[in-house]
Amino acid sequence: MTASGRIEAAERGATRIADRVVVKIAAQAAREALDRIPQGGAPPHATVTVHQESARVRVSLELGYPGDIGRQCGAVRHRVAERVRALAGMEVPEVAVQIERLHSAHTGAADPGRIR
Repeated sequence: MTASGRIEAAERGATRIADRVVVKIAAQAAREALDRIPQGGAPPHATVTVHQESARVRVSLELGYPGDIGRQCGAVRHRVAERVRALAGMEVPEVAVQIERLHSAHTGAADPGRIR
């Protein structure tokens, strides 16, 4: 405590961001990264492992095909790490991107089979 009665920042404690909040930030960031690319299917969802000031993120996506899958995954990794760092104040050493399904522009929703 200072002479003026104010409590120093280091003595006030810390704010803990709930894991579910980090999950929501990561999923929203993945949606933002993919907004510019036509997609089909379910919106991205994320899982997060938080340890102290660090978050490891796994994002599951459904992507349109054909497309530059590497570029799309890179954009998601970059945006998720950037937004979690900015909004939750956590370091993000890892963003794993899992592709659950590819949606072809050559088939309709009625035919989920293989393309030959």
